[in-house]
Amino acid sequence: MTAQQLILSLVLATMVFSVALELKVDDFRRVAQTPRAVVCGLIPQFILLPVGTWAATLVLDLPPNVETAMILVAACPGGSLSNVVTHFGRGNTALSVSVSAVASLIALVATPFNFSWMVASNPVTASWLRTLSIDASEIWVSLLLLLAVPMALGLLFSHRLPAVTARIQKPLANFSLVALLAFIVLGLVRERQLLTLGLLPMLLIVVLHNASGLFFGWATSRVMGVSERDRRAVMIEGGMQNSGLALGIIAVQFNSDLGMVIIASLWGIWHIISGMTLALLWRRRDALGSLTAASPQT
Repeated sequence: MTAQQLILSLVLATMVFSVALELKVDDFRRVAQTPRAVVCGLIPQFILLPVGTWAATLVLDLPPNVETAMILVAACPGGSLSNVVTHFGRGNTALSVSVSAVASLIALVATPFNFSWMVASNPVTASWLRTLSIDASEIWVSLLLLLAVPMALGLLFSHRLPAVTARIQKPLANFSLVALLAFIVLGLVRERQLLTLGLLPMLLIVVLHNASGLFFGWATSRVMGVSERDRRAVMIEGGMQNSGLALGIIAVQFNSDLGMVIIASLWGIWHIISGMTLALLWRRRDALGSLTAASPQT
């Protein structure tokens, strides 16, 4: 692990810890009692977005490497950032964490499976078929160090030290917001050599692709009749893919193909922007709703 990766991991773990300070064990108990919401969060990630992406690549006339990258990103699970964005948007954070944990484990089998059948059944991408090798140890380390440990520590901290928790909650919440913005800026700086006007068509593809993931999350939650807070979590989980995993696979198994790197890199930047935009809109709507409810009746 490089120094940059270590710093980013520590920042992400701190963000998850700050989210956990505002949760209770009962939040997860309620999620366990309603597994339908977890299933609702998994359907967009492992069925609707992959199938929708595959269908789109059959219709669109795009370069093979671009279509392969779209398929790869769609086959990847969500990441821990989705939990922070869901929390900021006042969605069901416990549900988001639960979906992320289950999705990461399912991805060990589902990601290679989805990628293989989608690439093989598309004449344009068939020659790009690879047998994906996902290191299970990396998934476990990510789950433990970036999700389970900071989440457990945050829950324990808030339970044992409520007074201290009350003092540090707001500063850590502000840190999480600044860190999310920093992830966007760092992504733009890191990929600055790719950010040219010629990149606009690729960006449009990523924006529409990401929007479809958010839409599938919204549609699934509407059909399954989950609550508003659950719907927010499902939408974010559907629209935030683990582009870091995709970039790692591209580097190892596709020799860092430029077209594939561009798609995955743009995803890594854009899904935070779209997720934060939704979260801000939800917060604004909640604030307006509170003002309306508090206004005197005439």
